[in-house]
Amino acid sequence: MLDIKFVRENPDAVKENIKKKFQDAKLPLVDEVIEKDAKYRAALKEVEALKAARNKLSKANGPLFGQLKKCTDEAQKAELQAQIDANNAAVKADADKMAELEKEEEALSARIQEIMYSIPQMIDPSVPIGPDDTYNVEAQRFGEPVVPDFPIPYHTEIMESFDGIDMDAAGRVAGNGFYYLLGNIARLHEAVLAYARDFMINKGFTYVIPPFMMHGNVVQGVMSCCFPTILRRFFESCIAREYKRAQKQTPLSVSVLLP
Repeated sequence: MLDIKFVRENPDAVKENIKKKFQDAKLPLVDEVIEKDAKYRAALKEVEALKAARNKLSKANGPLFGQLKKCTDEAQKAELQAQIDANNAAVKADADKMAELEKEEEALSARIQEIMYSIPQMIDPSVPIGPDDTYNVEAQRFGEPVVPDFPIPYHTEIMESFDGIDMDAAGRVAGNGFYYLLGNIARLHEAVLAYARDFMINKGFTYVIPPFMMHGNVVQGVMSCCFPTILRRFFESCIAREYKRAQKQTPLSVSVLLP
């Protein structure tokens, strides 16, 4: 996600970048977010001014209460009380105004965040501009591509030839497109992962196992265009597959050895 300060200071560059990504529908968002940001910062400034005024009025009441307590003249007491009441009324008015402004700040902040998630990152100058991958430029080639003289089987077909996959059982549990890996194919899968892990460790990287679950906002910035749709489709698919039935045969999240 871009920094709002960068967008504010470089609106033309941001718009040109949007055009280079062929996302012209997002062009109005640049002006909108700049406008919302100006209102947000103005509201923040006004809230700070109101807080300062409230503190000043609250402090002013302290000496007035002290004078009122010691005062014996009724007319002067009435004048002091009137000043205290006026200060209290001003404090309440400031508090009410601050509540309105803070509500406005919250709405503006939410909309600004939503827009900023939609505005694309800046393209590196070295990247060729084009609507699809046909405009990509080959930067470097290693060897020459070889086209085999035999049909290339799909990866699931290869695994089936080794009795290393069960798509039917997985389909009943998880839906189409999933599969259980069995026997030597499962071992090969783990061996490749282990090789990649050790290869990167030897390169100086630290091996990390992350949490299985994560908060939605963690991926919101990188999946902003489709994250709500992904969630909706996920829950719809759970319902469509009668997930309660699948719960009876939930697979363990660890590898097991079958007899």
